[in-house]
Amino acid sequence: MDYYIVIPSHNEEKFIAQTLQSIIEQTVLPKKLVVVNDNSTDGTADLVMAFAEKNQWITLVNKTSDAIHLPGSKVIQAFQKGLETLDDNYDIIVKADADLIFPPNYFETIIRHFKSDKEIGMAGGFAYIKKNGEWILENLTDKDHIRGAFKAYRKDCFEQIGGLKPAMGWDTVDELLCKFYNWKVVTDESLKVRHLKPTGANYNKEARYKQGEAFYSLGYGFIITFIASLKLAMRKGKPLLFLDYLKGFQKAKSAGKALLVSPEQAQFIRRYRWKKIKEKLF
Repeated sequence: MDYYIVIPSHNEEKFIAQTLQSIIEQTVLPKKLVVVNDNSTDGTADLVMAFAEKNQWITLVNKTSDAIHLPGSKVIQAFQKGLETLDDNYDIIVKADADLIFPPNYFETIIRHFKSDKEIGMAGGFAYIKKNGEWILENLTDKDHIRGAFKAYRKDCFEQIGGLKPAMGWDTVDELLCKFYNWKVVTDESLKVRHLKPTGANYNKEARYKQGEAFYSLGYGFIITFIASLKLAMRKGKPLLFLDYLKGFQKAKSAGKALLVSPEQAQFIRRYRWKKIKEKLF
């Protein structure tokens, strides 16, 4: 199976060389890799070009957008810019961040999962961060969720869910839509990806409300948002974020913000979320 990778990047000169080197060292190489340099003001583009000169399957695409880093929209718009430069002769499309170190067998293992079951629509490993000199699990989500930093999609699944939504919540709605269309989502605990920069490190102050807006746009409703907000705030070790998330939800509701899903999909998502909540409680 052939796979393509798109890496959105903004001021990643500190990390991107390590990411690209870890991909070059994969036991199964991608057919194509596109790095989208989104309005960087550092040496990101020069580093990527140095890799591209030695590896013909690596290309650089430049994009100019607002320098403000709000979660979701900026990164997915950059991803889409890269996707537009690629043909569709791939079996698997990968969205990856520019601050990762993949284990050498990462994509060989991902391909093996896809080959093992035609109903698998998405697959991924787990993110680890360095703390007190040790690499530990970046425990921000449940173990059946694939982090937005490294998403691998079967082409048919990617097309059926309509690609990626340029809004916060994109890396949750993609999995929920996979389930809506009866695709399987597979996580592999043996695949430990080193995440070199803490999640959300570049987000500005307004971003704290975006999570609540995302819960609204997924069609969660208030009670599920309340539970999800409390859980996420506690996992991040910042309980007061809970109030920001609820404020973001109310702001989106008051503004009549459009949902990222159809009414039928929103109903399915609420049923699915309640099922997961009940499973954990009982």
